[in-house]
Amino acid sequence: MPLKARPIPVLMYHQIDHAPPAGSALRGLVVAPQTFFLHMAAMRLLGYRGLSMSDLMPYLLGQKTGKVFGITFDDGYANNLRHAAPVLKRFGFSSTCYVVPSLCGKTNQWDMGNGVAQVPLMNQQEMQAWVDAGQELGSHTLTHARLTDATQARKQAEIADSRRAIDALVPQPQGTCHFCYPYGAFDAEVVAMVRQSGYATATTTIRGRFAVGAQTDLFLVPRVLVSRTTSWLHLLVKCLTRYEDKRGAVAHSVDGTYP
Repeated sequence: MPLKARPIPVLMYHQIDHAPPAGSALRGLVVAPQTFFLHMAAMRLLGYRGLSMSDLMPYLLGQKTGKVFGITFDDGYANNLRHAAPVLKRFGFSSTCYVVPSLCGKTNQWDMGNGVAQVPLMNQQEMQAWVDAGQELGSHTLTHARLTDATQARKQAEIADSRRAIDALVPQPQGTCHFCYPYGAFDAEVVAMVRQSGYATATTTIRGRFAVGAQTDLFLVPRVLVSRTTSWLHLLVKCLTRYEDKRGAVAHSVDGTYP
């Protein structure tokens, strides 16, 4: 019988770096290092512990209760290692970074046609340093594909082959167990493929906190979007008060702008 548990916020970050020039595309997804520090310090001050998806699993399953929250980073930017990892280490927090293994050591090429600045992604050595620092790697597909637009064969390759590719690049004790849908795009077929490929969880861009209970789905985990303008106080409001995305869960898709 699962223990009674409070809803669990899972934070969604992208880049931790100094803001690009005003007017830059997707500028809002770049959180300043000092802001990230204040976020983590505020949560710690309130007695919360930040956890990777693997460390969070007993809480998501209702096997444990406590003041915990998840920390995730989408895409695998090298600035996460440079700016976020030291802060996480200082507070004793763990996190999951969803990487795109075919672009290891390259840049966010999926954004190139949208006028988004190209930023270095972690290379193999940096991914290893991330894991050695007590953090975790998850899959963001092989090429950052919009899965709802892909053929069935490509969906399968993007989901399953990315897991094997990450395991080959940086072996982790538990393997690559966690998945994140690029662009927040998925449908029932995609969710089923992720489940069948051996992942333990999958995170979405649906906004809200994970409600532990019999009706919850570990492959449709909602998250709390953290942007450049999210102050530490605003973050606490997002994490500790009730708010939900009213859009449907299955067949949910966003356009990549993360409003």
